[in-house]
Amino acid sequence: MNERQIAGLLIAGLLAASPAAAAEKPKLYTNQSYIEDVNNREALPVGDVKAMFAWVLGELPSRVKVYPTENYYYFYFYHRGSRYAGNIRLEAATRDEGKVNFAYYVDMNEWHAKADDNRYALLGKDEGVAVEKVEPLLYRVSYGEKSVLFELNDLSGVKPPASVLGPDEKFIGPIMDESGMRFFLVFDEKLKIFHYILDETIPLADELFPAKRTPNILIGRRTGFAFYQDDRLPRKIMIAAFEANVRVNNYFDGPFDQLPENFIEGEALREAIVAVDPSAKGKIDRLGNFPDGSGRFLIHPYRLYRQPSDLAVFARCIASKAVAVADRAACFVIDDDEAQRKNPKPLALKRPLALKRR
Repeated sequence: MNERQIAGLLIAGLLAASPAAAAEKPKLYTNQSYIEDVNNREALPVGDVKAMFAWVLGELPSRVKVYPTENYYYFYFYHRGSRYAGNIRLEAATRDEGKVNFAYYVDMNEWHAKADDNRYALLGKDEGVAVEKVEPLLYRVSYGEKSVLFELNDLSGVKPPASVLGPDEKFIGPIMDESGMRFFLVFDEKLKIFHYILDETIPLADELFPAKRTPNILIGRRTGFAFYQDDRLPRKIMIAAFEANVRVNNYFDGPFDQLPENFIEGEALREAIVAVDPSAKGKIDRLGNFPDGSGRFLIHPYRLYRQPSDLAVFARCIASKAVAVADRAACFVIDDDEAQRKNPKPLALKRPLALKRR
């Protein structure tokens, strides 16, 4: 080995040891590790929520990054051949009260779509759990001898380019979905509709390909998310999520459950929701939550599709003579009830109002 080769190896070793290089280096996932995980017979205390919280926290490094903007830190594990999913959530409404949400359950799939044995607890001082605010978006969670810093995703400086917003549209806030995709939540004050617009100010965490016969519609190869390439503005509007992903509630069910709760200014969201559905007035807080804890107002303007040909409904709506040019943005919105149907109608052709919860 010559001196140049030795120097190259030393430089490579230094780069591999640096945190930046480690973060950028692709990971290899093997079938071997999967098989060994599902065959591991060591028992976990899945019937004891506090014991499982201790185990999950204990398995985490001393600092983690929470990417989804409703502050869910998702995880999964295998126990005696079954996959479990769960999350630790530092909810905006309760984290400064010293509380943290913890949940886990047997994961859902197409042949077993009901979450059995769902375990949940709101943990705080009374349960021996400490939640300490270190900085505005940094919290220390401690239980027993283990402490973990949870760094919440700071998107406070993220704004859409002015060119992607229509004259009647208002930016509500930035979203990062658990799929790793980023969106702008936008409200059209004239048509009273919401859009999730793809954030293209950063490299996309997916590869988009055009649907057959509808080149304006692009589908994510990894996520299954479908977008309409707007012919009026330089933007892609999310129009659909793959139905099977929504049915089993996985990472690719779309951004409806990752609202930008850390970045919503004042009453912007509540005012937009009440404009869409006046019956929500007095029944939600400024973040769209119902005060009885039953959930949050549902903002789900995209359809569920089974095959790419299902997406042609959007192109048909745009081409329809029954839809005025000024109302075409409503062609990209399908309310949740319609989204469940085989042949849903876009909101441009149907304007129901109903109080939705999620």
